[in-house]
Amino acid sequence: MSRCGIVVCAVCSLLAPAMLQAQKDPGPQGGPPDAGRPLQGLSPTELATFQEGLKRFIEVDSVSGTEPGATGTGLGPRFNLNGCAGCHVQPAIGGSSPAGNSPQNPRVNPQVAIATEYGAQNKVPSFIQPNGPVRAARFVKAPDGSLDGGVQSLYVISGRADAGTCAAEQPDFDTAVANNNVVFRIPIPLFGDGLVEAIPDSVILANEAANAVQKAAFGISGHVNRSENDDSVMRFGWKAQTRSLEMFAGEAYNVEIGVTNDLFPSERDQSSGCDLNPTPEDTTDFTAASPVAAMADIEAFAQFIRWLAPPAPPANSPQNARGQQVFQQVGCALCHTPVLTTGNTASAALRNRNVPLYSDLLVHNMGAGLADGIEQGQAQGNEFRTAPLWGLGQRVYLLHDGRTTDLVQAIRAHAGGGSEANASIAQFNALPQNAMQDLLAFLRSL
Repeated sequence: MSRCGIVVCAVCSLLAPAMLQAQKDPGPQGGPPDAGRPLQGLSPTELATFQEGLKRFIEVDSVSGTEPGATGTGLGPRFNLNGCAGCHVQPAIGGSSPAGNSPQNPRVNPQVAIATEYGAQNKVPSFIQPNGPVRAARFVKAPDGSLDGGVQSLYVISGRADAGTCAAEQPDFDTAVANNNVVFRIPIPLFGDGLVEAIPDSVILANEAANAVQKAAFGISGHVNRSENDDSVMRFGWKAQTRSLEMFAGEAYNVEIGVTNDLFPSERDQSSGCDLNPTPEDTTDFTAASPVAAMADIEAFAQFIRWLAPPAPPANSPQNARGQQVFQQVGCALCHTPVLTTGNTASAALRNRNVPLYSDLLVHNMGAGLADGIEQGQAQGNEFRTAPLWGLGQRVYLLHDGRTTDLVQAIRAHAGGGSEANASIAQFNALPQNAMQDLLAFLRSL
């Protein structure tokens, strides 16, 4: 062998271990979105409520309806954005945070421009970036040291042309960031949530009890988050803190946009001069010409979400089949349950359906690295709902706070002090390169 050949072989032998250690997230799927359409099998009335809900979901709100181009009313006094679709837009209306600015996807985080829209004088917090995710912020502790956990709206209407004399002030995010006292949440995709709502409590509880020996071997001990009023199983939100889509919609309308409604009829900011509209601002219109038009916005939102179709199932391919086997092998499926089933619901479109959501809808201890210190219901500060994985293929920002866009980093972030995922992540890290790549490809096919 020539000296050159020897050198080449030596270099290859040095590179081989590094190459074996390389794992690459295939990244979000390209092409048109496979979600955002109505569920198949809807009745004419259900389809009409879906279309009406979509129309209201994309509406932009101002304080009293005077801002040009903003046909909705009720914005503020405190808010994170001025419309539902600003947050839930990737890869289609009803999805998650906008993808940020890139040549392939020129969307920009709308929370930047809204800070000063229509004369507002807000300062954009340091954690809101043009090419970053839409975020909601929470303070872990109150000034007196007690637990806080409530949403701290990013912006106030003060200074806007439609804000009157309202002089509400933004929270002190600079101090909160400096004191490591602020945590974040990003929007959760809403596709298929009507099917999730239709899963009976008994199905979730039976799945919780299933595979007990395997779960114990992996150190998995998740639990449901129950309502403190009727003991029903909660299922929506990052900590499974909400049971129904109406409650989800009503709370988001009030907390994220500032619109009072029949479920949340009081302004969050009671400062003098900030109550610019009669409350609640969103109510059923009993004078409307049809039941569909009469719906309050929160009911229309709930109907739109209820009839949103789930993401399309993954394509059959040899690599996806191998990746799904690895998914089972390393224990991912013990929490990310591939399929749950709906019950005998009033709507035929939701009745007795398989729901390939890849979640058990339980909350699990995810360790110190992901813990946010926020308690919601029976979910502790280190516990989160098993995030449904359907639609992961077109998701950009990952984990509850959008800290990464890299699937490998998101998976490894599940490991940490006390995490129920530690054994599974150890097996993931020990996978051969080809098996790990198959798993990543499968996840991005969902």
